[in-house]
Amino acid sequence: MNDLNPDNASLPGRNGEIWNLRLYVAAQTPKSIEAFSNLKEICETHLKGKYKIEVVDLGENPELAKNDNILAIPTLVRKLPEPVKKIIGTLANEEKVLMGLEIRPDKL
Repeated sequence: MNDLNPDNASLPGRNGEIWNLRLYVAAQTPKSIEAFSNLKEICETHLKGKYKIEVVDLGENPELAKNDNILAIPTLVRKLPEPVKKIIGTLANEEKVLMGLEIRPDKL
């Protein structure tokens, strides 16, 4: 039996890829803390062992916002797997985050 499913092969995160996520925040504001907490919970639930989160504090490194065209914070950027995806806000709505990042729990 072949474990490769053509329907799954084109989805992000196939073939053991690590999800590279970058969260842009502004210091330790309540919204930044909430966004990180929500992201960590979503990743532990749906991407356990398959993700890396980088937190970028734009208060310390404002020039980094230009690289990913960040216009609001908090903003989550999925760098890998490609294509790049962005979600603005506290990431409180898990269903919208999963859809926005193209995480399909039944396919992982």
